[in-house]
Amino acid sequence: MHKKYKIIVVIVVLSLLPVGCMVGPKYARPEEQKSDSYKNERNLDTLASVTNLKWFDLFNDDVLKDLIKKGLENNYDLKIAVSRIDQLRAELGYAKSDLFPSFQYGATINSNEKNFTPSNAGASMSWELDFWGKYRHERNAVQNELLATEEGRKVVLSEIVTNIAFAYFQMRNLDDQLEITKQTLAAREKYYGIINERFTKGYISEVDKVQIEQQVAIAEAAIPNIQRQITFQENALAVLTGQLPSDIPRGKTNTELRIVSEIPLSIPSSLLENRPDVKAAELRYKASNERIGVAQAMRFPSINLAAIAGFASADLSNLFLGSSYSQNASAGIAGPIFAFGKNKRRVEIYREQAEQFKYNYQKTYIVAISEVEQSIQDIKTYKEEWKARNRQVQAALINHKLSYERYNSGYVSYLEVLDVESKLFEAQLSLAQLSERQLSSMVQLYKALGGGWNL
Repeated sequence: MHKKYKIIVVIVVLSLLPVGCMVGPKYARPEEQKSDSYKNERNLDTLASVTNLKWFDLFNDDVLKDLIKKGLENNYDLKIAVSRIDQLRAELGYAKSDLFPSFQYGATINSNEKNFTPSNAGASMSWELDFWGKYRHERNAVQNELLATEEGRKVVLSEIVTNIAFAYFQMRNLDDQLEITKQTLAAREKYYGIINERFTKGYISEVDKVQIEQQVAIAEAAIPNIQRQITFQENALAVLTGQLPSDIPRGKTNTELRIVSEIPLSIPSSLLENRPDVKAAELRYKASNERIGVAQAMRFPSINLAAIAGFASADLSNLFLGSSYSQNASAGIAGPIFAFGKNKRRVEIYREQAEQFKYNYQKTYIVAISEVEQSIQDIKTYKEEWKARNRQVQAALINHKLSYERYNSGYVSYLEVLDVESKLFEAQLSLAQLSERQLSSMVQLYKALGGGWNL
């Protein structure tokens, strides 16, 4: 067999050897603390009821939906996440290229024949065979990091949707509080006029007058405080939607708003594998596990192939003649002998890093279960609390009316009226806040279950 063909056969055989020679640990999924369902037992629903429900089916307010759409289009955190995905895709292509030969070309022109460096033109090939799987492990690691980053984009997406919803609910709650406070102020100012007139005519003492005057001032002071908070929420919504600060449009009140979906309140804990942060944590552990293989492969010899072909001549005019042509192929092997434990310690470093990613995955899974459990409990208790607080408000309204009638008839002092009115005011504000928290808790559960956050 011609020498040239022998070299080709050797190269082909060596290139096929790495297929079954990968070193490094095989991936094993970490153990998870499983449970059939959460401790707050309710009717079991299917996985599809959560994962197939999209965020735009969750809300019945077109203004809120429009704000969320703007957030998904303009939010800078989401743009950063998408850019990271594109970066990882480029890094994956970079890692894959190490599995193949690299080709180079070069040329040198010398007009002086006495120069020790002759004129030359040629091409070369170099290839480190991935005999032990070093580059394949790195490729797999980057691929898992890419998938983790894509899951990270979903995490950012869910944060945008939920944060916009939370900020909107809080803004509408403050709108309700501002309206309640204005109505309270108007009622107090009206009654202040009546009491002041009675004081002027000498029917009542100055104590009643200063008491209602104090209550008017309290209501007046509450209004600018609420207005500052509204501006803060409007600015927060502007940032979340990637806009300059501006007036935010209003849709339905929190009382009118409803989370229109029926989110299941008892789900097997295995459902949380659908959560993007849980998926991302496992994928990062997979990537770190692959890098143990990279470190182990670096302890073994590397096998390199090289080939060169081209023309070289001291006489530039004879550069491309047949007599100036030459070619060569070679193979080499190199590996570590003794490095005072450096290579072994490298493997240990990557192994411990993988352990850290494993523990982070297990922690993320437990936190996910805790968040769902808390959200379920929040929904249940906020609903019960809202019903009780609503009964309190209705009773306080009746008591407020009766106390004024009793005061006007001279049966009680104005101090009793003030006490009743203050409790009514506080109950109304609490009811408005509970409406917001009910809505937020439903969105929080939806987020905690990891469903429906796809574009």
